[in-house]
Amino acid sequence: MAHAHTFKANPHWLPRAAKGALAHIPGDNGLPLVGNTLRMLRDPVRFGTGMVERFGPIYRNRSFGETNIALLGPDANELVLFDRDKLFSSEQGWGPLLNLLFPRGLMLMDFDHHRADRKVMSVAFKPEPMRHYATQLDAGIAAQVTGWSGRSMRFYDAIKKLTLDLAATSFLGVELGEEATRINQAFVDEVQASIAPIRVPLPGTMMRKGVKARAYLIDWFEREIPHRRHGARGGNGEDFFSQFCRATDDDGEPLSAAAIADHMNFLMMAAHDTITSSATTLVMLLARNPDWQEKLREEIAGLDPHVPFADQLDRLVLTEYAFKEALRMMPPVPSLPRRALRGFEFGGYTIPAGTQVGIGITWTHNMPDIWPEPTRFDPMRFTPEASKGRHRFAWVPFGGGAHMCIGLHFATMQMKLLIANLLSRYRIEADEDSGAAWQFFPIPRPKDGLPVRLVPLTQ
Repeated sequence: MAHAHTFKANPHWLPRAAKGALAHIPGDNGLPLVGNTLRMLRDPVRFGTGMVERFGPIYRNRSFGETNIALLGPDANELVLFDRDKLFSSEQGWGPLLNLLFPRGLMLMDFDHHRADRKVMSVAFKPEPMRHYATQLDAGIAAQVTGWSGRSMRFYDAIKKLTLDLAATSFLGVELGEEATRINQAFVDEVQASIAPIRVPLPGTMMRKGVKARAYLIDWFEREIPHRRHGARGGNGEDFFSQFCRATDDDGEPLSAAAIADHMNFLMMAAHDTITSSATTLVMLLARNPDWQEKLREEIAGLDPHVPFADQLDRLVLTEYAFKEALRMMPPVPSLPRRALRGFEFGGYTIPAGTQVGIGITWTHNMPDIWPEPTRFDPMRFTPEASKGRHRFAWVPFGGGAHMCIGLHFATMQMKLLIANLLSRYRIEADEDSGAAWQFFPIPRPKDGLPVRLVPLTQ
């Protein structure tokens, strides 16, 4: 029997900043009740650009039922992400958006609790497990992309299925089949609910569907944990879930089943959805920039054909630069929320305790004084020479500070394997305007699914 999880706010959470306490900060609260929520969902990039043009890089906005302050630019990123003085709560920042779906996930933890759980989880990202994941991912990617030969396809849909399947096998150790399909669909339902305008699980809503999906997944995880701890299931036990179940803290104690279930629920979502969007971005950019597609293909062709891609990833330098540039142009998570635990000063404004604040990753990644011609795809921005002297918080697709994404090396590894398997087999072609319309909040994806054609290199 799964534990009865509740989703109420932590009683130690700070109350919101008092009404009128933010009136001195320029901004627009929007319509009664809904604020600017609908405008943001309709076109978040245009909305954000318009707000900066009207009010500057620090502005007040009301959306999703709360007034928040946007803090834009690399200095703001450093203040919030590095958080030298422990001013900001990630738990209380993300909680209003995600507590019904991903409570107590690693991103929704602060300070000592976050550090302790992260240390236990990090065992699954050490070199030996990562080598195992690479071998599995390489085989899984090759098996699926081989069947894409000559097809016109919606790349977003195809890569979403692939990343879900890879997450099920590499992260969970579950064989593809009916069970994996149901698990995958539950994660899809959770992600869709996370961006639903209706934030309560009323009958017939996406949020209700997402909450039911979470209940199914938590029950599945908690039933599986005893088997994984004792090696009764999961093949050789080298999948992430099995390793996490066996990991212990500094006192030699494993995490509770409830904690493992919450962390796995969050990590599985992060492992597939952000990779799906960033892979689609990179493929779109390579289709639009055939010269760079060819450069990466030449780099891949220079690998030893007798050695698996998984054992040569460090040689894919240009491929990594291209991935970083795709993340710059269209970061998978375009903004990050926090709540101020104490009042602070920034940019000439006094911001009180209890204020919801957010940094704009997409905005910083497109600042022309840092990134000349920001709409131009140029992976060479990330060479050591070009990066020298750049603000260390000018590029933050994986966050930063204590909450830096724990899976960033896993994501880079998976992307290199995907591109190596694709470009060693196919030429990617897409319409010039394919993927021109994008949704950015909270996870970017092309509305048209990015139609592409994969042309075998032998043609």
